[in-house]
Amino acid sequence: MLAELEPVAESTFSDLDLKGFSSAKLGFKKTDWSIPCQDTSLQKIFIIDDEELNIRVAKKYLRTWGFERVDSTTDPANAVYRIQQEEPDLILLDIMMPEVSGLQILEELRSDESTRHLPVIILTAHAEEEIKHEALELGANDFLSKPIDPMDMLPRVRNLLALRAQQNFLLRSSEMLEAEVRRRTAALVKAEQNIINCLARAAEYRDNDTGRHVIRVGGYAALIAEAMGFDETFVKLIQDAAKLHDVGKIGIPDSILLKTGKLDPDECSVMRKHCSMGIHVLQQCDESDFEAFRRHVQMGANILDEIDSPLLALASRIALTHHEKWDGSGYPFGLAGEQIPMEGRITAVADVFDALSTRRPYKTAFPLEKCFAILMEGKGTHFDPQVVDAFLSRKDTVVAIQMRYSEPE
Repeated sequence: MLAELEPVAESTFSDLDLKGFSSAKLGFKKTDWSIPCQDTSLQKIFIIDDEELNIRVAKKYLRTWGFERVDSTTDPANAVYRIQQEEPDLILLDIMMPEVSGLQILEELRSDESTRHLPVIILTAHAEEEIKHEALELGANDFLSKPIDPMDMLPRVRNLLALRAQQNFLLRSSEMLEAEVRRRTAALVKAEQNIINCLARAAEYRDNDTGRHVIRVGGYAALIAEAMGFDETFVKLIQDAAKLHDVGKIGIPDSILLKTGKLDPDECSVMRKHCSMGIHVLQQCDESDFEAFRRHVQMGANILDEIDSPLLALASRIALTHHEKWDGSGYPFGLAGEQIPMEGRITAVADVFDALSTRRPYKTAFPLEKCFAILMEGKGTHFDPQVVDAFLSRKDTVVAIQMRYSEPE
């Protein structure tokens, strides 16, 4: 728009000393206008005005007081792009400009996350309250009337730059705090996973396993959950939680846990029919042994139930229900169908498959196809049919997990 400053001879603005506006004549010391704890030479100010004369006056005032990084544009259509590129600390924005008004620029700045919080001083010769109200509604921080009075301009600039410096400080502090929270959270998650692995392997070592069983069961449980469409968070949780499915073995007497008697043909037939190594082990026990072994699932849940953690809460439910059966004939509660938590149903398939497909003291490893067939046989009786289907849909991944974490010879 047309210049709205006081008429000043062109030669006045070529004199960089600003003789008519020295600090002494304005009645205050230069240091009075310095921003506390801020280096004015490093702070960036951007001026948008379609009149070059207005920009030159504003720049001279600002540079007199130590603001060296002052840039500008007379092209309002390109103003937002320039601001986004140069990232100033403060904007002086003329409100009345052709083609694109200051209010339009202000609205665009406030709609962009990168410029939403930039302080903006509106430059205007208009005193209409309606325009001021509109500018304030759009997010203007302050106003300067034209022609610019340096005694009015400089404290407003100083105050908003101090506000911007405080915003930047808080933002940096927030980012540092978030980074520290992420670091400590990662450390806690890692520690929790280490504890889980130690607990799981402690349980497995009790019955002469190497600990790879729990890793495989966790991997199988994760691939089932993924195949069933669960989100990444649940997939990761069940992968870790399923490792603790037999943590209750810690409380089982060795005389029961370490029995190694070979199964006779009738017992092998029962094993193939029921699709569960856990049940075959139990069928070698007398009644008192059977009851003691049953208690390991409750012991496992009790061990895990004292800690407030989504992961360990999931592990507790798995420890308690992974011996339940779809048809209600499992233990310890005789739950059936969807009464059994999904994590228990998933881990049941993962655990049984690993028991079938690996060598144990009382049996050799079954061929994979036989293991898959036994799972199919147990659909709808021992296992949730959807869980079995999900497991069998990822046979290639199953084999990869088994090979990667195979037992040493």
